Amino acid sequence: MFSHLDPVFLARVQFAFTVAYHITFPAFTIGLASWLAVVEWRWLKTGNPVYEQVYRMWVKVFAVAFGMGVVSGVVLSYQFGTNWSVFSDKVGNVLGPLLGYEVLTAFFLEASFLGIMLFGWNRVSKRMHFTATVIVAVGTLLSAFWILSANSWMQTPAGFREGADGLIYPTDWMQLIFNPSFPYRFIHMVTGAYLTTAFVVGGIGGYYLWRGLHERHARVMLGMAMIMAIFVAPMQLLFGDMHGLNTFEHQPVKVAAMEGIWETEKGAALRLFALPDQIQERNHFEITIPKLSSLILTHDPNGEVKGLNAWPRGDRPPVAMVFWMFRLMVGLGMLMIATGLVALVLYIRKTLFTTRWFHLWCMAMTPAGFVAVVAGWFVTEVGRQPFIVFGVLRTSETISPVAGGPVAISLTAFVLTYGLLFTAAAYYILKIIGNGPDISEDDAYGSHGVKQPPLVTDMAHQTGGKDV
Repeated sequence: MFSHLDPVFLARVQFAFTVAYHITFPAFTIGLASWLAVVEWRWLKTGNPVYEQVYRMWVKVFAVAFGMGVVSGVVLSYQFGTNWSVFSDKVGNVLGPLLGYEVLTAFFLEASFLGIMLFGWNRVSKRMHFTATVIVAVGTLLSAFWILSANSWMQTPAGFREGADGLIYPTDWMQLIFNPSFPYRFIHMVTGAYLTTAFVVGGIGGYYLWRGLHERHARVMLGMAMIMAIFVAPMQLLFGDMHGLNTFEHQPVKVAAMEGIWETEKGAALRLFALPDQIQERNHFEITIPKLSSLILTHDPNGEVKGLNAWPRGDRPPVAMVFWMFRLMVGLGMLMIATGLVALVLYIRKTLFTTRWFHLWCMAMTPAGFVAVVAGWFVTEVGRQPFIVFGVLRTSETISPVAGGPVAISLTAFVLTYGLLFTAAAYYILKIIGNGPDISEDDAYGSHGVKQPPLVTDMAHQTGGKDV
C-alpha cells in the first residue's frame, strides 16, 4: 500500500514540519525573556507598579511558550535516530558535542532559574528575582548560540576531516564553532526573535488601546514595541544584507535560487516577481529592476552573478520555494520598517496612543515575526538542498533504512498531535491576554467607562459563538 511513497521526501517533510512548528516558540521566548528583563529593570528603577503588572502577565505567556518549545524540541532529537540515523552516525562527532553543550550551558541554566522567575515572587528578594530573569534571558541566547553554530556548520562546514571510515571528525573546534556563516546567522536570527516579540507585544498593546482596555499597560507595551521597530527593524535589514553577502560567497547556488537567476549575468536585474520553472529552466511573467541584483550582491551595477545553470541539475535546490519564501521574509521586514517609521511620526505628533487605525495595523502585524522567521528558515534549509551538509553529504545518502509507510504514519500523527497542542496553547495564551494584567477592579474598565469582555470571550462572540 505504501510501497510507492518516497521515504526521503516524507522524512524531509516531517522534519520541516516539526522544525517549523518548534522554531516559532524559541523565536518568541528569546525575545520575550530579554524584554521581560528590561520590564523588570524598569520596575525596580522607577517603582511604577504598571511595569510589575505587565511583567506578571507576560511571564505567564513566557511559561507556556517555553514549555511548548521544550516539548517540540525533544522530538527533533528523536528524529535524528529514527529517520536520519546515517546522518547521526556520520556527523555525530561534530553535532553531538555542540548539542550537548547547548543542554549543559543553556537548558540547565534556563531550567534552574525558571522556577525562581515564575514562582519566586515574595519568596526571594527583588534583586534575586531580577537576576533570575536576566539569567534565563542569557540562557535563551546561549541556546541560540549553540543551535545556530551547529546549523551554520551544516551550511558552511569548517574545522573537520573525513576519516577512512566515512565518518566526520573535528580538527579545529574554534573554526568549527565559529564557521564562516555563524556570526551572520546568529545576529540575524536573534534580531529576528527580538522583532517577533516586539510585534506580538505591540499587537496586544494595540488591541488594548483600540478597545480602551488597560491603557496604562498598553502604552508600555506599544511604546516599548515601537522602540524596537524604529531602531532594530532597519538594523535587521543591514544584518540581512551582510548575511546575504556571506551566503553569496559560500553558497552562491542558494543565492541564485533566491534571486531566480538562471543564466550567469553581468548587471543582473532584481526579479521583484517571477514564476520560476525548474523544468524549463526559466522564469515566467518577470517584473525586474535592471542591475539592482548585481549592485546588492557585488556592490557593482555591472558585477557578475552566477546563474543556476552554472551547476548541474542535481545540485540545484527547489527554486520556486526558495524564491518566494525569500520575498515573503523580505516583504514582511519592509513592513516592519514602515511600521516603525509611522510610529516615529505619530510619536512626534503625540498621537501614537490615540491613532486607532495604527492600533488596528499593529494588531494585523502581530504574527508578522513568526511568518518571517519560518520563511527565513525555509530559505536557509531548502536552499541548502540537495545537501544536508553543504558540499559534503547529500540528504539522500543520510536517510535511515526505513520504508515510506511508517514515515507517512508518524508524519500524520505529528500533524494531529501538534495541531491539538498548538490549539490548546494558543487558547490558554489568548485567555491570559484576555484577562489582562492583574490589577484592581477599577483599572479593568476602559476609558469609555464600560467593562470590556476578555479577548477569548469577545472573539468567540464575534465568530458567532464558536470556540477559538
